[in-house]
Amino acid sequence: MIETHSTSKPAPRSHTMKVLVVDDDDGVCRLVQRALEREGILCTYVYEADAAAARLADTTFDLVLLDVEMPGRTGWDLLEDMRSLGDATPVIYLSAHHTVPDRVRGLNLGADDFVQKPFRVEELVARVNAVIRRRDAIPVLSLAGIRIDVGHREVTLHGAPIETSPREFAVLSTLAQARGQAVTKAELLREVWNTDVDPGTKIVEVQIARLRRKFESRGHDLIETVTGAGYRLRVDS
Repeated sequence: MIETHSTSKPAPRSHTMKVLVVDDDDGVCRLVQRALEREGILCTYVYEADAAAARLADTTFDLVLLDVEMPGRTGWDLLEDMRSLGDATPVIYLSAHHTVPDRVRGLNLGADDFVQKPFRVEELVARVNAVIRRRDAIPVLSLAGIRIDVGHREVTLHGAPIETSPREFAVLSTLAQARGQAVTKAELLREVWNTDVDPGTKIVEVQIARLRRKFESRGHDLIETVTGAGYRLRVDS
């Protein structure tokens, strides 16, 4: 049985919130850092998209504040890459680009909000807190000793953390939300990779195999292959 937990107000924060600021303007980075740290939020900043991608690859952040125009790759490029990798970290654009097409483009890429430069610090902090509150209100899935916190992208087995990549987490949460029903390979490609085309590289099988190894090493046979139907979680295990 899968249980879904949700409350009318977010639970108290269990850890220090971490925000990554990506902006080539040092003044903006330092201003935002001071404002957020007054709120008890840990703030890290980098000046370009490639540096941000490297940080996101080895550190989990609760939110990204992202400029659009930077040296090298743009903020559009970075967000598109994040979402294609299954990284669902909330993103707020901080940009002088404020036309309706700019906002629509950002939201279509998967941004959570858009703050126009120049901005008032109080408004930015309020927007950050609003996005985090929405993320904290996302239900937590529980089954067979496994807890999947979709909002915080955290997985535990009998209270012990299971480290997952963004893509592994997206596959696991998609299977969990199916509530024990089989999920086809095509459905996983659509939900996790946002494509209806099978690239023929066994990308689904690779992620399933990695997840299986992580849980089997803890003595938990979690993912079942359903012949002709796809994959499902053993909710009765």
